[in-house]
Amino acid sequence: MKEGIAFAGTIAVDKIKLIDDYPPESELRSINKLIESVGGAVSNCAISLAKIDNKMPIEIIANIGNDAEGRFILSELEKYENIDLEQLNIEDSKQTPFTDVLQNIKNKKRTYFTYKGTCSRFNNQTINFEKLKSPIIHIAYLLLLEELDKSDRTYGTKMAKLLCKAQELGFKTSIDIVSEKSERFKEIIPPSLKYTDYCIINEIEAGYIVGIELKNHEDNLVSNNVKKALTMIKAMGVSECVIIHCPEGSFGFDGDQYYSVPSLKVDQDKIKGTVGAGDAYCSGILYGMSKGLDIECSMELGTAAATTSLYHEDSVSGVLNYEELISLYKRNPKQQKLIIK
Repeated sequence: MKEGIAFAGTIAVDKIKLIDDYPPESELRSINKLIESVGGAVSNCAISLAKIDNKMPIEIIANIGNDAEGRFILSELEKYENIDLEQLNIEDSKQTPFTDVLQNIKNKKRTYFTYKGTCSRFNNQTINFEKLKSPIIHIAYLLLLEELDKSDRTYGTKMAKLLCKAQELGFKTSIDIVSEKSERFKEIIPPSLKYTDYCIINEIEAGYIVGIELKNHEDNLVSNNVKKALTMIKAMGVSECVIIHCPEGSFGFDGDQYYSVPSLKVDQDKIKGTVGAGDAYCSGILYGMSKGLDIECSMELGTAAATTSLYHEDSVSGVLNYEELISLYKRNPKQQKLIIK
């Protein structure tokens, strides 16, 4: 049986700037600390997975430039022997994507400014399926890969066409979405869901897809709306399962059963950053699925991976290996479990 996971799409360098607070326009603030790290779903997920299991075959499909940022990404990925870089394309004439992450030290909230660079060129021809060895391919982020977000007369979007091709060739498909407040969700996301096996998103993205607020005015989760969102997204065509994660916990639906896994309690003073927590969560989920774990166990693993990522400013440094993550989830105190009925 083939084993492994391929990550395709968005890759970047995160330039994390820790500030006291975000200023109004035209005002000045000092940067207290500057951290450079890999960023984007491809490098975040791949390195997180490599740390969970250093024997799991991992493939990367992405475009970078032949510049300082591209060389930095390449040097970080080359540290892991189980990451296959055959489909990491280096383009001499283009600049590697980067994201300025402005993180408020006081409340840990982040503001992003991203430069798409070579990611703008990621399209239906970028992935060489004949060379792909992994049975699962995770593509992210929808709404940020502009060539694949374009419309297609037959499939709705170019991304949907790509996912359909992957499924027809026998691959399991997984997607993640960038959190963008816009009407594009209702146009661009549903076509891809028809050709998605694993849809792993946060509560903001889920709410935008179905047009339902999952949080009330007090920022509390509305359990009935979580169930509605899971049900509606699954009905849009997701084959295997829909999983929604948020600070309170994570929730899944496979068409037969609803799942609820509480988050671990975290000392807020110990949180150094939330950059990459969602990608760490995705890596845990996909690892569990690839190993034949049930949905609930996979969600526990994803929760533990996301939690460990909170203890570092960057996206990947905090993630532990599989045994440590399972132990962490079992022994640590948890948030109150929200029942999805």
